[in-house]
Amino acid sequence: MDLTELEKKTYEFIKAAGEIQPKNMPDNRMMGAIANLENKGLVEIYKYTSIYRRKKKKFVRAKK
Repeated sequence: MDLTELEKKTYEFIKAAGEIQPKNMPDNRMMGAIANLENKGLVEIYKYTSIYRRKKKKFVRAKK
């Protein structure tokens, strides 16, 4: 697959982290690359709802 340098960096970071909230990415430009990676089928975004706070949190992880 043809990835830009930012997409490669973002994908490697997500793969190393396991799963991470997009807002916790070290570079704000990486948040934009997540959508491109999802469209290419390399990562998945899912929402987790805490049973204590009833607040949905968004996470991203690499597909295996």
